Amino acid sequence: MKEVKLVDNKELIFNLRGETPTGTAYVARAIGADVSPNMGIGFARWEGAEVSWTLLYDEVVFVIEGCFELTANGQKYEVHPGQMLWIPEGTELIYGGHALFGYVVHPGNWKEIHGIS
Repeated sequence: MKEVKLVDNKELIFNLRGETPTGTAYVARAIGADVSPNMGIGFARWEGAEVSWTLLYDEVVFVIEGCFELTANGQKYEVHPGQMLWIPEGTELIYGGHALFGYVVHPGNWKEIHGIS
């Protein structure tokens, strides 16, 4: 039987996700495929970086501190503490802002599915 898992972002290692002229971005995976192949869960800290990406999964982003910015389909979203975004697979977007946020992706094994190591 699997157990409940408590994760504190302060105990995770944040890895550089992107560095642009506008800033940096860090991501810390909290729950990976070793715990759940269905969901990937983690925290991210955006410090002004603007990172372009096309989602290979469904994603939920929930802001803890600051203001997370997301531009998709010609619209800019500003997400504040207590708010979240649901972003469908296939969305072309730009992540930005200055925020600490949590994220959930489904499926959690999206890298394996898409042949990304």
